[in-house]
Amino acid sequence: MNEAQRRQYWRRNLRLMSVLLSIWALVSFGAGILFVEPLNNIGFIGFPLGFWFAQQGSIITFVILIAVYVWQMDKLDAEFGVDEYEQEVDHS
Repeated sequence: MNEAQRRQYWRRNLRLMSVLLSIWALVSFGAGILFVEPLNNIGFIGFPLGFWFAQQGSIITFVILIAVYVWQMDKLDAEFGVDEYEQEVDHS
């Protein structure tokens, strides 16, 4: 991979991380803290929605975002020919 491809690969990786971390921040900080009062007027499986997001929603969102990151990075790695399952080289 040449220098231009490395920069493009890294730029796309950073963009993906930025988007996913922004989503997580909005869910955890926004739904769990900033908008907790209006969300508490909505019930979700027997709990106020704002409380649920503060306790469980942000964690579940984070786990989902990790899965999305892995999936998208596998696609990006394949596109740029970066294979973490490369053939082992025999150094003997």
